[in-house]
Amino acid sequence: MAKLSTDELLDAFKEMTLLELSDFVKQFEDVFDVKAAAPVAAAVAPAGAAPAAEEAAAQDEFDVILEGAGDKKIQVIKEVRTLTSLGLKEAKDLVDGAPKPLLEKVNKETADKAKEALEKAGATVTVK
Repeated sequence: MAKLSTDELLDAFKEMTLLELSDFVKQFEDVFDVKAAAPVAAAVAPAGAAPAAEEAAAQDEFDVILEGAGDKKIQVIKEVRTLTSLGLKEAKDLVDGAPKPLLEKVNKETADKAKEALEKAGATVTVK
């Protein structure tokens, strides 16, 4: 078997859909018994830090979670495609697999617009 260069591997990954790449990462983790998650630095709260309620009020990144498609599944899939860069199959799989995160770490305005558009299409949405 010929060994692939880094550039050849990257070219192969560029041709994959997000779902195909996600499946590859899962298989890679299983085969090599590793976790592909980025390291997260633990935040240490300084003495006299604000309570969690005030911290939540100052939240500037939100996740839009699709809870369900409702009766108008096709309209919800169309809206998911509008809000994301997903193809038809990926958007359908996301809607079928609800509840799933749709948008992650977006600002309040974007999250509210996405929630409004999805609810108008008939979906059930949560913003966290």
